[in-house]
Amino acid sequence: MQAQALPRVEGPPDAATFRRCMRGQAGTVAVITCGEGDSRTGLTATAVCPVTDAPPTVLVCVNAGASAHPVIRATGRFGVSFLAGDQQEIAGRFAGRGGVAGAARYDGAAWHQAPSGAPLLQEALVSFDCVLEAEHRHGSHSIFIGRIDAARWREDAAPLLYLDGRFGHFAVPPSA
Repeated sequence: MQAQALPRVEGPPDAATFRRCMRGQAGTVAVITCGEGDSRTGLTATAVCPVTDAPPTVLVCVNAGASAHPVIRATGRFGVSFLAGDQQEIAGRFAGRGGVAGAARYDGAAWHQAPSGAPLLQEALVSFDCVLEAEHRHGSHSIFIGRIDAARWREDAAPLLYLDGRFGHFAVPPSA
């Protein structure tokens, strides 16, 4: 069977074409969390990646219009909790599905306060406690660089993935 030719864009794609192209790239799903008590907020993100391991550092891309953006800037700290395949409901809540916002996004899951004060998901696949080291503005987003001051992980689950507008996961074969 021959592969179908894909549409070709001459020159830089417009925003809609770029988003369509990126929807075809699978990404791990994380929730970015910040704030304390009733001022807690957060968002679902796939734009999270390592920067360096010396010192351990990650970058997260956050829309300037997101409720978490001013909180991260003001507090200088945030949490990153990578979700396991069975945590789709949390991803949806933090993405604002069903109109859930602010501290209500934390309902229905167990959270703990990291040493920096950032909330972290208790049963996350991986969680990082981050202190903001730098911010770079680009277009509609800020690229926040966070130094990881603490990390936790679990080895009994596969990651939650996002592809083409849907959440899913794949089974990780047992170690040999």
